[in-house]
Amino acid sequence: MSFQVCGGGKVWFQVGDKHDFSVNEDGGVYALHHLNLLGKEKAVLVYAHDLQTKQVWKARIHLHVHPSNSTRTEVKPSDATLTQQVPEILFPWRSVVVRGDGTLRRVKRDWVIPPINVPENSRGQFPEDLVRIRSDRDKNRMLRYSVTGPGADQPPTGIFIINPISGQLSVTKPLDREHISNFHLRAHAVDLNGNQVENPIDIVINVIDQNDNRPEFTHSIFNGSVPEGSKPGSFVMTVTAVDKDDPKTANGMLRYKILSQNPQSPSSNMFTINNKTGDIITVAAGLDREKVTQYTLIIQATDMEGNPTYGLSNTATTVIRITDVNDNAPEFTTETFFGEVHENRVNVIVANLTVTDKDQPHTPAWSAVYRIIAGDPTGRFSIPTDPTTNEGLLTVVKPIDYESTRAFMLTVEAENEVTLVRGIHLPRQSTATVSVRILDLNESPEFRPNPKSMRLEEGLSAGSMLTTFTAQDPDRYMRQTIKYSKMYDPANWLEINPANGQISTIAILDRESPYIKNNHYNVTFMASDNGTPPASGTGTLQIYLTDINDNAPHVFPPEVEMCERPEPNALNLTASDPDLSPNAGPFAFELANRPSDVRRNWTLHRLNGEHAQLRLRIGFLASGLYEVPITITDSGNLPMSNTSYLRVKVCQCDHHGDCVDMERIIAAGLGTGAIIAILICIIILLVLVLLFVMWMKRRDKERQAKQLLIDPEDDVRDNILKYDEEGGGEEDQDYDLSQLQQPDALEPECVKVGIRRLDERPLHHDHQYPLRSAAPHPGDIGDFIHEGLKAADNDPTAPPYDSLLVFDYEGSGSTAGSLSSLHSSSSCGDQDYDYLGDWGPRFRKLADLYGGGDD
Repeated sequence: MSFQVCGGGKVWFQVGDKHDFSVNEDGGVYALHHLNLLGKEKAVLVYAHDLQTKQVWKARIHLHVHPSNSTRTEVKPSDATLTQQVPEILFPWRSVVVRGDGTLRRVKRDWVIPPINVPENSRGQFPEDLVRIRSDRDKNRMLRYSVTGPGADQPPTGIFIINPISGQLSVTKPLDREHISNFHLRAHAVDLNGNQVENPIDIVINVIDQNDNRPEFTHSIFNGSVPEGSKPGSFVMTVTAVDKDDPKTANGMLRYKILSQNPQSPSSNMFTINNKTGDIITVAAGLDREKVTQYTLIIQATDMEGNPTYGLSNTATTVIRITDVNDNAPEFTTETFFGEVHENRVNVIVANLTVTDKDQPHTPAWSAVYRIIAGDPTGRFSIPTDPTTNEGLLTVVKPIDYESTRAFMLTVEAENEVTLVRGIHLPRQSTATVSVRILDLNESPEFRPNPKSMRLEEGLSAGSMLTTFTAQDPDRYMRQTIKYSKMYDPANWLEINPANGQISTIAILDRESPYIKNNHYNVTFMASDNGTPPASGTGTLQIYLTDINDNAPHVFPPEVEMCERPEPNALNLTASDPDLSPNAGPFAFELANRPSDVRRNWTLHRLNGEHAQLRLRIGFLASGLYEVPITITDSGNLPMSNTSYLRVKVCQCDHHGDCVDMERIIAAGLGTGAIIAILICIIILLVLVLLFVMWMKRRDKERQAKQLLIDPEDDVRDNILKYDEEGGGEEDQDYDLSQLQQPDALEPECVKVGIRRLDERPLHHDHQYPLRSAAPHPGDIGDFIHEGLKAADNDPTAPPYDSLLVFDYEGSGSTAGSLSSLHSSSSCGDQDYDYLGDWGPRFRKLADLYGGGDD
């Protein structure tokens, strides 16, 4: 062990037992010879002398060696790893110093207590004593000792305890250096009253590491890669393992090694590993991805600096993938390829060129690039690559004429997208020949030139021969006949001879036609051969028509407006002529001589060659529509004149000089279209009214028919039928009231009930209806009706219906005769109603009521 000086002065150390121990200037205590301390305890005094102040300190060292597996333990002078424990720590003494006058003085001086080392994972009995803390003042009085700090009275609490009387410091459980590597405690000494006797001293407890943790790799499987063909010494990857033990000791010092390699081709030692850093490098040449795609290495990490006897080990797997480089050139599968294509076809695949490449598929080192190096000077072919199959697709990109070239012999070369590695050259198999045969087709005839232009003067008469427009057949080796026809002629002006292509007119050519665009007229013709299959081609004839003076000018605008009192009273006019200059302007304007009032009311002044001004001679002109004849002459070589009518609408104007709307409408009048529209609207309205009236009448008839012809299944007794009045006239004004009186004599069965309906309730008693007096009295008719209604309502034998079904006799001798064909004046019971059943379902109800027989 050793001591440290706290002050700044020079200190001289001296050991009390000079026979067995010695101390050097640095405070190190050493054994001078072999010591047998097994089962024994030895105390050594060490003195420290301050050479300047003459102060003296001393410390007592208790040496104790724990027994091990051996039967004898010796302490050797040269044993640098001697395990020394300090069983007792004294608080610093007060040294005696001699003054100059001969008196003595005690001076206290602190020093640093060496750390206490405690092995981790101890298996001894707990609590296990570590050290005894004692003050030299415990001889005179009773003292109490205590410790504070993490591990004692602070978390984690209870690891260290101290006997308050003896000062014995103990540990209560095994320590784990990987959890806490050291503890800092402070020891205290107080008397029984709690007064501090000594200054607290610091105690450091170091947990000594044991090799109790295996190395752990950061990954169970490490992945790395190295290019194929790498030279020996090429870096591949690094594997890493960690050990929780103290890295400053052998317990945490790791060493790596390769246990196995799979596959062992071409050598069993293709890789090596730096035993300290874990770097894996190549040690042999011959890495070839096409033979071995990856290697699997088992890596071992061992602590104790790789000592296989005492060290702990662990393993991990390393997968090294051999990456591809372009060390294999593409090779054609055959030396010559064949293909054929029809002439004039483009974007057609002629042949598929196949190659093989040993490099990794779908990588730049595998993908082939094809290039034509000979046989195609005009660039009619290209060879794109199929990304899936890596085939070269020989494609026609420009039309090929069979009559010009019947076959091609191409030389093609295949390379990779990336260049070959240094030292590798293209083999002969990277070049191939492609033979392409061109097939003949029936080609369309071609017009030459196309389009064909010509210049003509308009007005050319029908039947004039214009030109010959012929086509040539490109198929020189076929004897074919060409026929001509017209495809597009919007104005139908031309025709073509089917045999020789002569073009002539069938109508007059008019430059002012709407089919003329910028003086040009285009006609399309077609030439067809008689090949198999037939082919046809088109040609365009462009005719440029020059102008002649064939159109007379017209006044423009054709219609103007003027106020009744114009201010100013002038209108500017111009002329419209479809012809071109010099067959158009300048123009000459003149008022016509007739009618005579034209020159009396109007004047016309020529402003320039294009415009004239129309003025009103008089100061007022009534509202209305006036037509002013104006003669205009153009400037053609043969001038043309035309008298056109200018429509002048004279109207009332507001203060701005604008025509009032109503006056403008009156002056303008209604056009023919407006009148026709109004008439159509009136007719439609009348038709709608007529249809509505017819629908209303038909609806009334249907309603009446429904009231009369009720479904036989319906109840006809609760329906009220409305009838039209049948009275009127002078003969109906004299009423014979005697017909309402009681008759004197009738047949008994007819007077009583008349004809009874089968659905009536059978009558068991005579009705108790009031009898009228024999003398006619006009005033008793109303009373009689009310009395009869009341009697019918109170009659228990009457049918339970809302209508009166039994009627009284209303007199005889009517001049109108009988209204019913169902009744006979002679007899009431001999009528036959069975014929009603033949009239349909609506009359079957009546047949059942009146033709029921005895029932």
